[in-house]
Amino acid sequence: MKYASEDLMNEHEGILFGLKILQKMSENLIKKAQVEIRDFEEMVNFLKLFVDKCHHGKEEGFLFPAMEKAGIRNEGGPIGQMLYEHSLGRKYIAEMSGAITKGDIERNVFTEFSEKYIELLRPHIEKENNILFPIGDQRMPESEQETLLESFEKFEEEVMGAGTHERLHKMLHAFE
Repeated sequence: MKYASEDLMNEHEGILFGLKILQKMSENLIKKAQVEIRDFEEMVNFLKLFVDKCHHGKEEGFLFPAMEKAGIRNEGGPIGQMLYEHSLGRKYIAEMSGAITKGDIERNVFTEFSEKYIELLRPHIEKENNILFPIGDQRMPESEQETLLESFEKFEEEVMGAGTHERLHKMLHAFE
């Protein structure tokens, strides 16, 4: 049986790879290196589209409600904590985005919020991979897992559009 969480954990690998690149980009800002503003715009776009809209969209729209239905608490529980961290991540992405204006970048602002974002997301992913997802996998029946996987696929096609995943991953590899 394939678990819906496997799909999300695979995406976590791509996100962690993106965070490694974001960290390197921020280090270049701190060193006052010559940077391409367009690269930072593309990275923020990756965070908005892939991490938040696609990945967190699947979790918030499908997985977390299914987990709640299976008896995992939202309010005061692990799901509520993940949702709080998602909203905090959105705030950090907005700050990074706001630091990029008219072909320039506010280096201190971008690095401050990219560091906060990285410090938030790495342990967030660990908690999902090692605590929340295994609990959900134990409690949700096979039929629910299949429904989730179908919902994920449909969501990607309708919300992200065909080929968006691949395009964003190619961009990360180009940055590498």
